[in-house]
Amino acid sequence: MGKCSVPAGCLNNPAVQSDKERTKIMNTWLNLENKVVIVTGGASGIGKAVAQEFIHQGAKVVVCDMSPNVPHLDDATDDNFLYVVTNVTDKKDVDDMVQQTVDKFGTVDVLVNNAGINIPRLLVDPKDAGGQYELDEAVWDKVCNVNLKGVFFCGQAAARIMVEKGEGVLINMSSESGLEGSEGQSVYAATKNAVNSLTRSWAKELGKLGVRVVGVAPGILEATGLRTISYETALAYTRGITVDDLRAGYSKTSTTPLGRSGKLTEVADLVAYLASEKASYIHGVTYNVAGGKTRG
Repeated sequence: MGKCSVPAGCLNNPAVQSDKERTKIMNTWLNLENKVVIVTGGASGIGKAVAQEFIHQGAKVVVCDMSPNVPHLDDATDDNFLYVVTNVTDKKDVDDMVQQTVDKFGTVDVLVNNAGINIPRLLVDPKDAGGQYELDEAVWDKVCNVNLKGVFFCGQAAARIMVEKGEGVLINMSSESGLEGSEGQSVYAATKNAVNSLTRSWAKELGKLGVRVVGVAPGILEATGLRTISYETALAYTRGITVDDLRAGYSKTSTTPLGRSGKLTEVADLVAYLASEKASYIHGVTYNVAGGKTRG
């Protein structure tokens, strides 16, 4: 653990009584105070959990998302938080968001490229050729635009600033499915595998310029508002099972050896660590956060 401002044993010091004080001491070891962090797709799900963790770490956080509703984050104030409605597939929108970040906070230290979408579809549906759950060009383009073009636009805009000052961290949010493939989610899995390649390639380009690039690949996580009934219905259809069967599989040890879904905070904790100087020699790799899950 890094230096602590509380003398004589830090956490065991009787002067430190409240949970809030103890949390503050624990958080200081990452030294992320006043770092400027952009989290894309941060209005809900993993992105919101990541944004909340950076707020807890004392960072200045910019959340961008398509939602018109500003997410509630504990301890967020006008001094440490900015929300910008942004379409990550629109370069002008992205450039404007990054400029607003610089205008308010002066720079960009960390980008968490989290925005992404998943629309389950079969390549060929033998029961309903050309039907609702068979992959078409519109779904292909929509998923690829958000999951790849958005990563490109945001990565480039943030990296320009990092390269100019000779330091920074890009964290690309991938998925366990990008490492293993996923039945009924071929386009999503393909885009996430491509994100892994962007992470490795950008690491080779940017490392020599002082910028680290790393990836995080979550597996099955606790339910959020993004796990809609329409999503689960589509995914269950592509796998020839019921929605109830799909949900039951989330906690089976045959699916996930740890026998549970992951917590959003478990992903957020790793992201914060990777953004810190504690991870200064971690570069060009993608971490699988999936409870041991593989698809064989």
